[in-house]
Amino acid sequence: MSGQVFDNSRIYTVQEYTTPDELYKDLIERVHKYHPSDDITLIDKAYKTATEAHKDQVRKSGEPYIIHPLCTAIILADLELDKETIVAGLLHDVVEDTILTREDVERDFGSDVALLVDGVTKLSKLKYQGNKVEFQADNLRKMFLAMAKDIRVILIKLADRLHNMRTLKYQPENKQQEIAKETLDIYSPIAQRLGISKVKIELDDLSLKYLKPDVYYDLVDKIAIRRGEREKFVEEIVNEVSAKIDEAGIRAQINGRVKHFFSIYKKMVNQNKTLDQIYDLFAVRIIVDSVKDCYAALGVIHEMYKPIPGRFKDYIAMPKMNRYQSLHTTLISSTGQPFEIQIRTFEMHRIAEFGIAAHWKYKEVSDGKHPDEGEEAKLTWLRQILEWQQNMSDNQEFMNLLKSDLNLFSDYVYCFTPSGDVKNLPAGSTPIDFAYSIHSAVGNRMVGARVNGKLVNIDYKIQNGDRVEVITSQNSRGPSRDWLKIVKSTQARSKINQWFKNELKEDNIIRGKDALATYCKTHGIVQANIMKPEYMEAVIEKYGFHDFDAVYAAIGHGGLKEGQVVNKMVERYENDHKRQMTDEEVLSGVDEASKKNLRIRNRGGIIVKGITDVSVHFSKCCNPLPGDEIVGYVTRGRGVSIHRTDCVNVMNMSEIDRGRLIEAAWQKGSEKNEQYLADIDIYATNRSGLLVDISRVFSDADIDITSLESRTNKQGMATISVSFNIHNTDELNRIMKKIRTIPSVVDIERTTG
Repeated sequence: MSGQVFDNSRIYTVQEYTTPDELYKDLIERVHKYHPSDDITLIDKAYKTATEAHKDQVRKSGEPYIIHPLCTAIILADLELDKETIVAGLLHDVVEDTILTREDVERDFGSDVALLVDGVTKLSKLKYQGNKVEFQADNLRKMFLAMAKDIRVILIKLADRLHNMRTLKYQPENKQQEIAKETLDIYSPIAQRLGISKVKIELDDLSLKYLKPDVYYDLVDKIAIRRGEREKFVEEIVNEVSAKIDEAGIRAQINGRVKHFFSIYKKMVNQNKTLDQIYDLFAVRIIVDSVKDCYAALGVIHEMYKPIPGRFKDYIAMPKMNRYQSLHTTLISSTGQPFEIQIRTFEMHRIAEFGIAAHWKYKEVSDGKHPDEGEEAKLTWLRQILEWQQNMSDNQEFMNLLKSDLNLFSDYVYCFTPSGDVKNLPAGSTPIDFAYSIHSAVGNRMVGARVNGKLVNIDYKIQNGDRVEVITSQNSRGPSRDWLKIVKSTQARSKINQWFKNELKEDNIIRGKDALATYCKTHGIVQANIMKPEYMEAVIEKYGFHDFDAVYAAIGHGGLKEGQVVNKMVERYENDHKRQMTDEEVLSGVDEASKKNLRIRNRGGIIVKGITDVSVHFSKCCNPLPGDEIVGYVTRGRGVSIHRTDCVNVMNMSEIDRGRLIEAAWQKGSEKNEQYLADIDIYATNRSGLLVDISRVFSDADIDITSLESRTNKQGMATISVSFNIHNTDELNRIMKKIRTIPSVVDIERTTG
């Protein structure tokens, strides 16, 4: 029996004065605590190799570079990983940052370590760019493929990221924000999915510290003000519980803690509450020997304190998807102060802290094995991601599904199959989601459902404890497109979309070909000129498809607009056929009177090639912004008109008019003192409050809307056209990214003429 108040938000804290040798000694001590073998030959060799390879390198903090791989290895040791992973942690930067090669690592440390180092090296080369969906999606696809080859790759990358976050103060502010956002968007959710709460909690808190420093330090100060009072309260609860649990003859370890900052911040935002209104700031954790003891301890606790109705969760009987298990109950103390108690076994606690890392048993190299057989089967989420990757050629759809899946993960309902098996689904799921969670064939043949023995509508919201039975028919024609508006889980949405793509692929290809041909015809574009292999390959690469039939199919089912495809190919065609013109040729069509009126005004810092005395204005058809590729058009009597290169009016110019185009570029720093008009069209499923949510994005960013027009078709799809002033494309992309997160928004695009 033990009782204490503790804060385990960090795995390991590095003192700035610690030397590499002291850190290495600490690493070995940590490995010895859990590893049965005393042989550290391979680890020692890796330390010496990494020290030599990085000997002339220093970090931005000024400390020797070897400190970073050492701290990465220490984090991995605290997760009790095998020696090969520790070695790879020490060597994870040598291939990328030193003269050593993958072959050198394999020769000296074996193929297992070389595979891990190579996997981490490839992940390190991936750069997060939040405003480039295709690039980001491609990076994430590679990340999940690396995880599939060996899950330890991502564990090393998480340890690497955690130490980088701990030393983020040495980076410039813009880099701090970029790295913190990437961490919160990608690495923290992955750590949560893999169940590694020790890493996830610290990544969250450190991300909050740099993304919202005012919020973070305000929380730190407010919690510190009453820290003594709160610790005294938790200590009293721990002592009371310890005494009663001991009386009941239950062997237990009992600890108390204050919840971590990011968790508190999320509750304040989601529930619109102040810190004083968050009643479960405190948690007491009871760790016992067996599941039987868990429920026995729960009985003792509920006899001691009054439980708050609706705040009991049994994650032992119905574990979370990342295999987290505990009993959670929120109670009222004798002083009226609410607090939470979590009850779990020691094994459950290990899984909760270390997640998938808890199953990576240490093995000797000669063993030739990795985790216990069957552990791979527990990585169902990773297998699901890989299945999506194989089935999806559309990067935008892949990103939407992935982000939706990560966001939905925290809130689930639990229900039962007719045979009593437990299914956990996102909150708000329907019988359709349930059907597809069993098998895609069950979902595709579903015609109805029963819940608790009664027929229900297919849009029924499943509740905790429901017993769900799917009614299928061989005569079913398959899912309806309306189901996409009903389902909640990304798995169901993915499988429904896949059914339509597979079943109707030939029809979609035909429709796509017709749509593309019609677009070319109506816009005066010679289709034969642009349907060259190199131009088609540019489209395939840009949108992440496997072949051009997939492009046709995407156009056919509405996932891609034919204008986007044609404009991309026309752009490549024009680049190949552009003729450099002399200044005299450019102005040959301008009469003498007009030439006299050409004066320098250069609004927005536009540089027009070959002309230094010219009147410049921006076209209203496409409203170019700094960051856009632009081109000039020599008008008759009004100087040079600046267009975006993807402007429809430019694309559809006659050969004569194309002779009046001239190269133009943005002057460096042109966006600092100028604002420019931007136009976007937002496509969304119409609902109450949609315009308010969209307007809030602009008001929060302190951006003035100059006009807003909304129209809704018979199918309930709204098109909202918004004009506003902005500095550059980076700012525009940030606004568009925030709008995409608004519920019911389907797509956004800029006007192109």
